[in-house]
Amino acid sequence: MPFLQGILSLALASATLAAKDDLSHVKPLIGSTNGGNVFAGASLPYGLAKPVADVDGQNTGGFSTDGSNVTGFSHMHDSGTGGNPSMGQFPLFPQTCADNVVDKCKFPKMARATPYKMGSVDAKPGYFALELQSGVKAEMTVSRRAALYRFTFPEEMTADGSLLDPLISLDLTDLWDSRQNATVSVESEAGRIKGNGTFLPSFGAGYYQAFFCADFVGAEVKDSGIWVNDRAGSEPKELFVTRGFNNFYLQAGGYMSFERPVDGVVTARVGVSYVSTEQACSNAEKEIPDPLGGFDKLRQSAEDAWSEKLEPIKITSGGTTDNMLAAFWSGIYRTMLSPQDLTGENPLWQSDEPYFDSFYCLWDAFRAQHPLLTILDPQAQSRMVRSLLDTFKHEGWLPDCRMSLCKGWTQGGSNADVVIADAYVKNLTGIDWELAYNGMVNDAENEPLEWSYEGRGGLQSWKRLNYIPYLDFDYLGFGTNSRSISRTLEYAYNDYVLSIVAKGLGKGDHTRYLSRADNWQNIFKEDQTSFLANGTDTGFRGFFQPKYLNGTWGFQDPIACSALATFCSLTSNPSETFESSIWEYLFYVPHDIAQLIKFIGGPKEFVARLDYFHESGLADIGNEPVFLTVYEYHYAGRPALSARRAHSYIPASFNATYSGLPGNDDSGAMGSFLAWSMMGLFPNPGQNVYLITPPFFEAVEITHPETKQTAIIRNVNFDKTYENIYIQSAKLNGKPYTKSWIGHEFFTEGMTLELTLGDKESNWGTSKEDLPPSLSDGIAQDEMQVA
Repeated sequence: MPFLQGILSLALASATLAAKDDLSHVKPLIGSTNGGNVFAGASLPYGLAKPVADVDGQNTGGFSTDGSNVTGFSHMHDSGTGGNPSMGQFPLFPQTCADNVVDKCKFPKMARATPYKMGSVDAKPGYFALELQSGVKAEMTVSRRAALYRFTFPEEMTADGSLLDPLISLDLTDLWDSRQNATVSVESEAGRIKGNGTFLPSFGAGYYQAFFCADFVGAEVKDSGIWVNDRAGSEPKELFVTRGFNNFYLQAGGYMSFERPVDGVVTARVGVSYVSTEQACSNAEKEIPDPLGGFDKLRQSAEDAWSEKLEPIKITSGGTTDNMLAAFWSGIYRTMLSPQDLTGENPLWQSDEPYFDSFYCLWDAFRAQHPLLTILDPQAQSRMVRSLLDTFKHEGWLPDCRMSLCKGWTQGGSNADVVIADAYVKNLTGIDWELAYNGMVNDAENEPLEWSYEGRGGLQSWKRLNYIPYLDFDYLGFGTNSRSISRTLEYAYNDYVLSIVAKGLGKGDHTRYLSRADNWQNIFKEDQTSFLANGTDTGFRGFFQPKYLNGTWGFQDPIACSALATFCSLTSNPSETFESSIWEYLFYVPHDIAQLIKFIGGPKEFVARLDYFHESGLADIGNEPVFLTVYEYHYAGRPALSARRAHSYIPASFNATYSGLPGNDDSGAMGSFLAWSMMGLFPNPGQNVYLITPPFFEAVEITHPETKQTAIIRNVNFDKTYENIYIQSAKLNGKPYTKSWIGHEFFTEGMTLELTLGDKESNWGTSKEDLPPSLSDGIAQDEMQVA
């Protein structure tokens, strides 16, 4: 027995070391400029506390490597989002005051902004550090609901030769100055500043309250008080501040100055909460009981948490470059920054169920991020689905987008439906499927008053006309009356995945939703042409087009809202497609691509369109609707072209540089697209389908965290220059395998897929019986059932 225990311990230690080696490849600064908007600071997986330096440049995620100025160090952020900068409340700012006179310090945000030394930035999982031009070094690490900062001040002298005292201010603001009101209380004897504020969500409706509790240790408090605009004073010790009049934004907060310690280090522990100031203090005290001596131990704990999350994956690189490894592992890492686990931090209702926030937004995340979590962290994904269902139970609707306890704007369909269906067909456990079914039916049948942030609008027309009309007359609810094409296509898919769940649960109404899944066909205009901006005919006929209530056709230029035209959002340029062109949405029929291919004119024409779309500049690889189009060649019997298309974007658009993302990361959506592509499988979410291409490595192993079975994809004839990227033949568990797709049982049962590669396209996966299933094939309802 001792011998066996020793073997087991050795194996466990080896696995831990391997995971830590993988962690060394994670580079949180990938995507920290050029619009990647990543969160580059310290976090635990799905953690609430996310400390980082905030800058006055590209600050949507707080920090950017764009060389802009640091305005503070705040404790909560989202990662990779669009819209306004998210959260970033209550920033600390370390400085010294000339002649040790408090009013000679700089308190307002723009006045205190200081450049950072570019070569000083150090970002690793669970740790972030940089040095300001002032000479102050800032380091930070994290627990789940608290941040720990270590500020090291340089030795500076006053005119009379005495040392300058460190001062740390706290600002009652957030990243985009959305604060409505706030309070601060300074407790000098305890070395504590605490308070709260009311803020606006960055991409949604309503408001939320956040609470903080900051403790300063390692130095004796010399002076403390509050500041308002550019003045400060040691009395009073409490302050309530409102937004201010018109555009005059009142800036205010608290401060503490300290006798300079011998080592120049002042430590700050900041607990955060959405419930109360008392809970913020309790979070900090429980999670970081030793702020003065616990920094390195806390950092190690954060690294260990990340190593555990990466442990299911093992890579045999085959000589792949370090940059490719860094891009891959960093993509995996970013998929676990959000959604944030706010269990115990939800003041809106009482529940024993998990509560996750920062679903920002499911329209982006359902396509690749949540399917990736399903194989790497199924327990967390199950808890996220349960959180969505608990939100439905208490608020009446499944969320499509949610951040900071608020309802986010709905971008298209009801995409929680797809996340739920994906969990269902892949057998995630612990989920109340009757409640899930009820939530999905509610989306499909009932229109909310405000469908701008929940449910679906236009349901009366959807049921009567079988499409969403252009300029719809919708008196049941209110939202941005646009996106008639993209909503029609997305609703069709939402109803399809509902039919899958309904049939699996034995519900008789599954046929109703299955019939609605064909509604996309009602807005396909077979003679519609498409011209480029210079008048050149693209040569293709047949596109989706808007249709009026009376059944007559409207018009939207197929290239509008593409990468060759003007970006289309919900508000600034609303159109009949959301954030994508008709060209891009042409390929969005995930459940019946076979029928779409027939509409377009057959496989050859479909491939020609895909090629033109990706090679003409129409495709926007920086936005999520493009993801599946990279792999849709599979459905036309040309899986080799999917592999070639993936290599055209990696590493050209996805790489390990600071600007290594083609668009904002959208809470890990871009990272998960990259990870799937490099692993050699890509999901069609909501279905039990993964499309097969060769991995970017010699081999990939994924051990399922629940079944403990290991799935292996191994390349034969792999070469690191990526000349051999075409599958010549395949074996599954040692037997010939010709299908170009595989089901989720590959992961849960631990199968081995061996791909023999060559430098030319072969006939592997090209036969009709080897194509991925589609609804019109008549086999989809059987083959895409539960894994």
